[in-house]
Amino acid sequence: MTEKDVIEHRNDKEFILKAVAENGKFLDLVSKELQNDKEVVMTALEQDPESLEFASTMLKNDKEVILKGVKGAPWTICYASEKLRADKEVILEACKKYGQALYFASEELRADREVVKSAVENKGIIIKYASEELRKDKELATIAVKQNKQSYHFISEELKEDEDIKKLME
Repeated sequence: MTEKDVIEHRNDKEFILKAVAENGKFLDLVSKELQNDKEVVMTALEQDPESLEFASTMLKNDKEVILKGVKGAPWTICYASEKLRADKEVILEACKKYGQALYFASEELRADREVVKSAVENKGIIIKYASEELRKDKELATIAVKQNKQSYHFISEELKEDEDIKKLME
C-alpha cells in the first residue's frame, strides 16, 4: 500500500483501517473525519503509537486514546490535551518510562510526590520541573543526584548544604 493509495481513499473507512493497520503513520494522510474516528485512530496506534500526533484534537482529549499512545511511546504525552496532562494516571504512565513527561504535567502534578518520584527515578535531572516544595525533598533529591549529578543544580539551597547530598557529589 502506498501513500498515493491512502490519499486516493482517504475517506474510505474500510480501506483506511487496513492502511493504518499496516502503517500507523498513514493516519497523517486520511481525512479529518477519519482522524477523528476512534476505531481508525486506535488501529493506527496499535501499529505505531507515534501516530498519536495525527489524531484529532478531540481524540487527544480521550483518555483511552492517550493511554494507548503513551503506553507504546511515552514521549507522545506531548500531544495530550491540557485536561489529560492533569490526569495522574496518564502522567504516571508516561513518567514511568519517560521522566521528561513531567515537563508536560500540570502544575498540580508537578507537586505530586508519587508523580515526581516516578519521573526522577527515570531521569534525575527532571527534578528541575518539580514543584519548589518537592525540590526540598531529601529522598527525591538523593534519587535525582545519584542518577545524574547535574540534578544538584536544581535541588533546594538547603539540600545543597546537606552532608549526605554533598557526599553524593564527591
